[in-house]
Amino acid sequence: MYVKEVVVQNQVGLHARPATFFTQKANEFKSSIWVEKEERRVNAKSLLGILSLGIIGGTKIRIIADGTDEEMAVEEIIKLVQSGFTEHPVDESEKVNGNF
Repeated sequence: MYVKEVVVQNQVGLHARPATFFTQKANEFKSSIWVEKEERRVNAKSLLGILSLGIIGGTKIRIIADGTDEEMAVEEIIKLVQSGFTEHPVDESEKVNGNF
């Protein structure tokens, strides 16, 4: 089992779009992965689970993984959270066209 804490950097926290990126990243790994906020723990591969935590910017969360790629899973998810979820930037032309 590999565990690490991180503070959510973006202002909106893990809401809708960032939570989607978070679960997509978690689903790239074979390990079981959980997110813990205070005393609540949810499956990091579940969008509804993540949203149910109500994580806002500035919140400290724990990423927990158990499996063959646990360390890589936690480290990659931590990088995504620390980036403010900018790994999937919106194309400027999509903003202009309102397709984001």
